[in-house]
Amino acid sequence: MSYSIIGSGGVGVALAGQFVRSGITVGIANRRGPDSITSIAKKLGDKVVPLSLQDALKADVIILAIPFWSHRDVAKALPTWQGKVVIDVTNAYGVPLSDLDNQLSSAIVAKALPGAHLVKAFNHLPAGVLAQDPAIAGGHRVIFVSGDDESAVATVTALVRRLGYAPVSLGTLAQGGQLVQARDKSWAPLIFQDLFKREA
Repeated sequence: MSYSIIGSGGVGVALAGQFVRSGITVGIANRRGPDSITSIAKKLGDKVVPLSLQDALKADVIILAIPFWSHRDVAKALPTWQGKVVIDVTNAYGVPLSDLDNQLSSAIVAKALPGAHLVKAFNHLPAGVLAQDPAIAGGHRVIFVSGDDESAVATVTALVRRLGYAPVSLGTLAQGGQLVQARDKSWAPLIFQDLFKREA
């Protein structure tokens, strides 16, 4: 299974750091090209590989850690998204509901990536918290997961565990979206909730 992160801002770098912590190789890309990511990769270690956007999109699992509307530019970079597992980390805070046709933000992202299996995860914690060791207080920091494709959800849930987090399923995108997706200028109730799950 290959992984890539699209986005080299705070959240993308925080997630890349968790891959390194877990000993998993991950590609990272942005719109400016791999040279702009070299210093980040050197700082994080050799498990982080700077890639062009086109090369990053060859991964089995693609993590979108970008500003919400930037997903439209990424969508154009592939002729088809068929079979790709895409983890949507974006937040549409401040985007008027009318601009989203009154739909949840993940529905808009999914529509832009036809054929992709979209899973919402990692979007409810700020970058500073995501960068911290997920093993804490005798347990593991919780990551909420929601999606409509059971196989894709299982793939992302397994990754969440490998990265040291405790996955908590919120059901489908429509169900989970009400709990973790921003709506206009309102945050969903589980946004910023830094929860921990102890070992059974």
